[in-house]
Amino acid sequence: MEIPNIDLRDFEYTLPEERIAKFPLQKRDSSQLLQYKNGEMKHFHFYDLPDLLASDTLLVYNNTKVIPARLIFQRETGARIEVFLLQPVAPTTVISEIMLSKRPVTWETMIGNAKKWKEGEILTGTIQLGDKEVILSAKIVDRDKKQVVFSWSDEQVAFVDLVEASGEVPLPPYLNRKPVEDDKSRYQTVYSKKEGAVAAPTAGLHFTEEVFEKLRAKGVQEAEVTLHVSAGTFQPIKVDNVLEHPMHSEQMEIRRETVEKLLSHSGKIVAVGTTSVRTLESLFWYGVKLLESKGSGFQIEKLFPYQNRLGIPSRKEALTAILEEMNEKSADTILGTTEIFLFPGYRFQLVDGLITNFHQPGSTLILLISAILGGDWKKVYQEALDRDYHFLSYGDSSLLWI
Repeated sequence: MEIPNIDLRDFEYTLPEERIAKFPLQKRDSSQLLQYKNGEMKHFHFYDLPDLLASDTLLVYNNTKVIPARLIFQRETGARIEVFLLQPVAPTTVISEIMLSKRPVTWETMIGNAKKWKEGEILTGTIQLGDKEVILSAKIVDRDKKQVVFSWSDEQVAFVDLVEASGEVPLPPYLNRKPVEDDKSRYQTVYSKKEGAVAAPTAGLHFTEEVFEKLRAKGVQEAEVTLHVSAGTFQPIKVDNVLEHPMHSEQMEIRRETVEKLLSHSGKIVAVGTTSVRTLESLFWYGVKLLESKGSGFQIEKLFPYQNRLGIPSRKEALTAILEEMNEKSADTILGTTEIFLFPGYRFQLVDGLITNFHQPGSTLILLISAILGGDWKKVYQEALDRDYHFLSYGDSSLLWI
């Protein structure tokens, strides 16, 4: 397909500050839920979700777990240095592996108050883990790339334990507040498993065990993927033609059983959150790459889906190619990265519906929503504003059908 010139101004809207949910509701599933289906909008609460899905639906969740990625150090002078974990560098770039490391690790970071962190200076902090104290040290090894090496005094302790015990919850910048104790559990889905995200897959924040019980009683099936949400998800678009925006890269992990479920499923596939959409659509294009002999690496470029081609393989063909590749490598899990950019004109290959929150004006996520709704995205968002919905991470929800 021909790549259009897409003007950022077409994806702006006015979001009053008071419509941004600064704190979560007392009960997760009591949020409002707007359903868009066949051009019509109806209003529910999230606990009504099981009534809105057919029994042969497959829900796909992102099971990433948010890490308290803000690490705070104090210099001897009293200056506060904040180190925000972005991407692992060494001894591995795989998030799930580096979190379990018991030896020094190097990360690309954002550093608050970096000018006061002197060249060669080692910052330290004492962390209480059960009945023992562990000294965590940090040193800048590449100031231009903001790479920091962390080491600690106990080789029986994994890096994730130190982060969980000492880090602050990385709340989105638009909340404009410090994290509170409640955020540790509420800025996390009830099904989170794999540590590595620095932002929550917020569509999943509405799910409760009661909702899951009703879904399972109805026969709705479940599958899991992992996409470690990066800070790039909040990166604003600063160019007039949005296709010139540099998309962030995020790590994915998909198990064999999920690929098998997707391949055998004949009903609707509904992604829980934009991160699940990005993962599923990236998975499809990985299968296409395998079929077209474009290399077996699971890396999806920003505009890969829009390369000219005579025809696109079917869902079955793409997923079968992935399973054959996994069989050949005796692999139960595939790891990859994606920069996939989903914008108006994109044809979804694996996803039939999306559960998602309401997103920032002029963001890549609004582009994704518009790829699903077309021009109706403005009507949906205006309807939500008129109906007193709350927006962004701790806000209300929607169920959008393609």
